[in-house]
Amino acid sequence: MKAFVTGGSGFIGKQVIKKLLERNYEVVASARSPESTAVLEALGCTVVPGDITDIDSMRTGMAGSDVVFHIAAWYKLGNVDWLKAEAINVGGTRKVLRLAYELGIPKIIYTSTIAVFGDTKGKLVDETYFKGGPFLTEYDRTKWLAHYKVAQPLIEKGAPITIVMPGGVYGPGDHSNIAHMMRMFYRGLPALTGPELTITYAHVEDIAEGHILAAEKGKPGESYILAGPAISLGEMVDFWGHLTGKPAPLVRIPASFLQPFASSVGALSKILPLPEVFSEDSIKILGATYIAQANKAKTELGWQTRPLRAGMIETFEWIKETEPERASQLSREKQLAGFAIIGAVLLLFTWLLGRRRQ
Repeated sequence: MKAFVTGGSGFIGKQVIKKLLERNYEVVASARSPESTAVLEALGCTVVPGDITDIDSMRTGMAGSDVVFHIAAWYKLGNVDWLKAEAINVGGTRKVLRLAYELGIPKIIYTSTIAVFGDTKGKLVDETYFKGGPFLTEYDRTKWLAHYKVAQPLIEKGAPITIVMPGGVYGPGDHSNIAHMMRMFYRGLPALTGPELTITYAHVEDIAEGHILAAEKGKPGESYILAGPAISLGEMVDFWGHLTGKPAPLVRIPASFLQPFASSVGALSKILPLPEVFSEDSIKILGATYIAQANKAKTELGWQTRPLRAGMIETFEWIKETEPERASQLSREKQLAGFAIIGAVLLLFTWLLGRRRQ
C-alpha cells in the first residue's frame, strides 16, 4: 500500500507518517525545503521535492498511490499574511485534491478543522453544523473556503474525499499557541487573559490515529470531527497547576475588557515583532468557544482519545526537557512581553482618559 502525504514534516503530519510506516505502508512525502526534507528522511519515508501550490511538482510522487493525505496548511494568528493563507489553504488544497481526483486515487483524506465552525457561542456542535461567517481569524476563513468551496464541490463531482476535522491539538513537539501557553505557564504566568476561551484538546498521536482510521474505515464524502474534551482556558491553567505543582495565575483579565483594544494591538504588532499571543486575532478569539463533539468518529471509526491527564503530563515532561535549548528565545519573549505590557498600559491610560472627558 502506498500513501502520499503533504505536510509530513508538520506536527500532525509526522505522527501520521510514523503510524503509516508502522502499518507497513510505502510512504512518499513532498517537501519544499531542505529542513523539511531532513525531517522526513529521518522518519524513514521517501521524499520528493514538491510544493502544494505547484501541481506539477506533486504529480510523479502522488501517481499510483492508494491513499493521499493532504495535511499541509498555513496556520498563523494575524491577517498580515492573508494572501499567503489563501494561496496555501485554498489554492494549495484545490491543487492537491484536484490532482488526486484526476489521477484516480481511490482514497483521499483531507485535514480540515473545527475552526470552520467559527465561534460556536457555547454550543457543542457536530458535523451537521454550518456557519457561513463572519470569522475571527484568517485561518478560520481560509479553511472554511477550502472545506466548503473546494473539498465539498469535488465530493459532489464524485471525488472519494473523506474529511477529518481536528480540534485543538497538543503533545510533545508542538509549537502552536497551545504549547506556547503551556511554556509560559511552566515558566511562571503572572496573569491570564481571556479565561473564557474554550477549545477542545486531543493528543497529536490520537489525531494522527484518527487520520489512519478515516482512511481505513471512513466513508467517502463524510466528515469526522476529531476532538477531545472542551475546557476553558481558566479551567485548564488550574488543571496544569494541579499536574505540575506550579501556581496558577491569580490575576485573570476577562475577554470583554481586552477585545475593544484588538485593533490597537494589531497596529502595535505592525511596529513591534510581538509573539502571536499578542496579535489582533489572539485578542479577538479570547472570549470564543471552538468546541465540537466526536461521537461520529468514535462510533463509525472506533476512534479514542487518551486521558487528558496522561497526555498533559507527557507534554509537560517534554517542555521541561526542552527548556534549556530555548533559553535565548525566553529572553527575547520576556523583552517582547515587556513591550506588549507597556503598550497595554498605554491603551488603558488612553481609554481612561477618554472616559474622563465624556
